[in-house]
Amino acid sequence: MKLSEAHKKFLRGRGHSLKPVITVGDAGLSEALLKEFESTIRHHELIKVRVRAPQRSERDKLIDDLCVRGSASLISRIGNVALLYRPNTEKPRIILPPA
Repeated sequence: MKLSEAHKKFLRGRGHSLKPVITVGDAGLSEALLKEFESTIRHHELIKVRVRAPQRSERDKLIDDLCVRGSASLISRIGNVALLYRPNTEKPRIILPPA
């Protein structure tokens, strides 16, 4: 999903107070983690994910893989925490402002 800068700014504001609910550890993107990610993002739409990886390039790759496999959009990344968004088409919780 292509988001405008106005949408990203809105979502960053909404995500500011969120705590990371998923942590990608040494096991990487395991099936159990992907299942938990799917359930969580379907319910919340906007979540923070903590990625425990020693190298920045490795963190970036894990975040990109998670976005692709989970059909989510990366809103922002600060350090080892990424803010991800995927709208729920059946029962939306977050209504984006007009672009």
